[in-house]
Amino acid sequence: MSRCKVRAHANIALSKYWGKSDLALNLPAVPSVSMTLDGLVTETEVRFDTRLRTDRVFLDGRRASAAERQRVVEVLDQVRSAAGHLQRAEVRSANHFPTAAGLASSASGFAALAAAATRAAELDWDDKRVSALARQASASAARSVFGGFVELPAGKPGQASLAARPLHDERYWDLRIVVAETAKGPKKVGSTAGMERSRRTSPYYEAWVAAAPKLSAQVKRGLKLRDLPLLGAAMEQSTLAFHACAMASAPGILYFQPATLAALATVRDLRDRRGVEVFATMDAGPHVKALCHVDDVGRVRRALTRTEGVIATGVSAPGPGVEILEWD
Repeated sequence: MSRCKVRAHANIALSKYWGKSDLALNLPAVPSVSMTLDGLVTETEVRFDTRLRTDRVFLDGRRASAAERQRVVEVLDQVRSAAGHLQRAEVRSANHFPTAAGLASSASGFAALAAAATRAAELDWDDKRVSALARQASASAARSVFGGFVELPAGKPGQASLAARPLHDERYWDLRIVVAETAKGPKKVGSTAGMERSRRTSPYYEAWVAAAPKLSAQVKRGLKLRDLPLLGAAMEQSTLAFHACAMASAPGILYFQPATLAALATVRDLRDRRGVEVFATMDAGPHVKALCHVDDVGRVRRALTRTEGVIATGVSAPGPGVEILEWD
């Protein structure tokens, strides 16, 4: 028997990922840059045991559904193949924030799974290889292996080894993300299904793929210069561009809720009328994330908390990469 328990953090893409260049290998069609968040945490334990006859998977204290279990088993099968053994595993994973709701729970979840499984199987893999494994389950999970600010390049068809790469660690720039939750429960259209629908049916998909690299480069430049208005303007455009692409799909994919629009208006009002350097982004979900300087975080959070329809708010600083909690 061998066991490892790890902690991983969700990330928010500052330049967005939407679309795949290779569905089988889960390769992103566009580059993305993200910030790992210290406040959104997944803890996962993997135990390989010769006494088990089948893999057992528990998520947030319940037995995983067949579809959820299959995604986990696919990762375990790759680890078993690399390790040269056929031991079954028990996986227990818990998200300390809402699951499948547009808060990047798959990113932290599969980053944690990839790290815990490879360590438990006694594979001497570096973070880059763990990132490539996590990417095959969830492209954004490749970024959560690393802390701070991280880039995931676009993938070329067949590029199985594609991994994320760190740009700056979590101490580089003391920014904050204020998360405004605007709805409860899982989103109706999952990210992978939404991306494929956009690729097949959205008249804006090719324009999105063409525009995304320039926006990602501007985000990287804003990070390098520690220039929040430069970064934030590109981040907002990237967010709205990918949502426009999704909305124009057939049938249209609309993640926005009334409170989403209200929260976006709050961010714009803070910036345009009150002079606060704050900018909004969203993943494939209804929640709004506001990026600001640490000195402005109280003002931004209070404004979003008062916004009609916002259920709850939280604050995250740049967080670390995968952390090993227990290993034996």
